[in-house]
Amino acid sequence: MGKGGQSHGEIKDGEENMAAWLLGVNNLKIQPFTLPPLGPNDVRVRMKAVGICGSDVHFLKAMRLADFIVKEPMVLGHECAGIIEEVGSGVSTLVPGDRVALEPGISCWRCNLCIEGRYNLCPEMKFFATPPVHGSLANQVVHPADLCFKLPENVSLEEGAMCEPLSVGVHACRRANIGPETNVLIMGAGPIGLVTMLAARAFGTPRIVIVDVDDHRLSVAKNLGADETVKVSTNVQDIGEEVAQIHKAMIGGVDVSFDCVGFSKTMSTAMRATRAGGKVCLVGMGHTEMTVPLTPAAARTHGHYAWSF
Repeated sequence: MGKGGQSHGEIKDGEENMAAWLLGVNNLKIQPFTLPPLGPNDVRVRMKAVGICGSDVHFLKAMRLADFIVKEPMVLGHECAGIIEEVGSGVSTLVPGDRVALEPGISCWRCNLCIEGRYNLCPEMKFFATPPVHGSLANQVVHPADLCFKLPENVSLEEGAMCEPLSVGVHACRRANIGPETNVLIMGAGPIGLVTMLAARAFGTPRIVIVDVDDHRLSVAKNLGADETVKVSTNVQDIGEEVAQIHKAMIGGVDVSFDCVGFSKTMSTAMRATRAGGKVCLVGMGHTEMTVPLTPAAARTHGHYAWSF
């Protein structure tokens, strides 16, 4: 996996392993990628589908995302699925030929957070394509067998690669306790907004309103099951009018808002639109710093406003 090194690539069955290396701003090259030795609990996976995430684009455009800075050449990619080619001596749950989706984050499995089941917060997390860990946009990777999950026959490899972003939406809905009595507002109809919408529907929410600045994205959201859409602007001065539009579209109150954009305006809109005692959940990586109206929000919460990060 990301344990792989740079050097000259590794020969497997006469084939040189190659990967997409980020070398600098807007500088991406296909170069050899040396795999680490196959450990007893590892598997070697031939990649068949790798999604391009917003984080990959951030690294390509700016060589950084929040506090994660690319300081040396790095292989991109973390949304992935493939076919098992080789298994370690201690692996009994997978065999060559199995189609799998890969969990891209390797936690320590020993700290208190991991023991509590919150492995995503592990301080020793090694996550595909998060500096300095290499990613999975390669011909082959080596990864722990326990983090490779067999795909049902009716799930394609492309769908398997999308399990990782879908898990973001599922996690958000779990954090916000979405259910049959929860009306949901989603700020942003990009990929994460859409998977959060789909997850919320699966969790039983009766009504979803989704907002965005782009007509095409809103049409996609509508086709995927949004009850109503609201087109908004980037102008902060429009928040009051847009909140009124959101309330009209929702019909009932907004119980939970998911900000899947992470701008000052989107968070401010979510906080204004959500009913007193409701929940606002920030999903994904937005701007490093945001200015939001905390005091007005606190005045409406009576100590019950929930924040999920």
